[in-house]
Amino acid sequence: MTSPETAPVLSPSAPLLALLLDVDGPIASPVTRDVQPGIIADLLALAAAGVPVIFNTGRSDAFIREQVMDPMIAAGMPAGTLIHAICEKGAVWFSYTAEGPGPVHVDHELAIPQAFGDDVRRLVAEDYSAHMFYDETKRAMVSVEQHIAVANPDYRAEQELFDADAMGLMSRHGLGVVRLDHHVPDSDDQVDFRVDPTIISTDIESVRLGKDLGASRAVEFLAAQGITPQAWRTVGDSRTDYAMADWLHHNDHAVKHVDVRPADGIPVKPYEVLTAADLGLGEDVIHDDAGAAFLHRWLAVVTG
Repeated sequence: MTSPETAPVLSPSAPLLALLLDVDGPIASPVTRDVQPGIIADLLALAAAGVPVIFNTGRSDAFIREQVMDPMIAAGMPAGTLIHAICEKGAVWFSYTAEGPGPVHVDHELAIPQAFGDDVRRLVAEDYSAHMFYDETKRAMVSVEQHIAVANPDYRAEQELFDADAMGLMSRHGLGVVRLDHHVPDSDDQVDFRVDPTIISTDIESVRLGKDLGASRAVEFLAAQGITPQAWRTVGDSRTDYAMADWLHHNDHAVKHVDVRPADGIPVKPYEVLTAADLGLGEDVIHDDAGAAFLHRWLAVVTG
């Protein structure tokens, strides 16, 4: 694996905290896809205070550049600050400074076959374009996403139909696939790919991708800089995001996980799980509002 770019780092070798952040939900609004200016400001302040900030997302590198990196640089990103972005659930990664992005790295062994992606693009254009669009920025995954103007309940109903059609396409391409508890092996009884629905999208990906792979890359990136955090905070809005904290805990890192959309239910875990209620906030504080509250709290902790 190619190491991330190196640059002068303001953080100490053993920072109090490191942040591993899902993007959709905790950082970017799932409604507007934008990032609140207050979140950008606190991310910059945390990074300037020596807290490693690492994004671990299913989003593309293009999305991170446009919605997160560019606003951070425009807001006055300090020289020497290095941010890592692990995209497409670990298949793609890059790092950036105030000077802009470094090279984008792609693990091509984890990529979806191009012919299948072409068929999904046609499927969306012919049958589902009123509710969703094909994400042309993905390099390894195949993703479709809800149009912002479409009501989410309407999208979710169409998503069920699309996912079923995508599963059928996988079978016609001879690819083994799983969606939730529905397994359709290939001719060798293998399942190499996953159809993963979220509240605003469907990702079609290698089963080897996941937030746990992103967590392992994050630890490796910091180790290459000589950084070993004293503790980690992982933040997400879905059950799959717990895999970040699962991997860190299993590999003997101190970690707490923040769930900014706990309505799905909080699973029993061997580490502490936090919600907005732990900050004294109401149940209506979710997604990026909850993410913003936690970032602000952590900033107060590390800056005294």
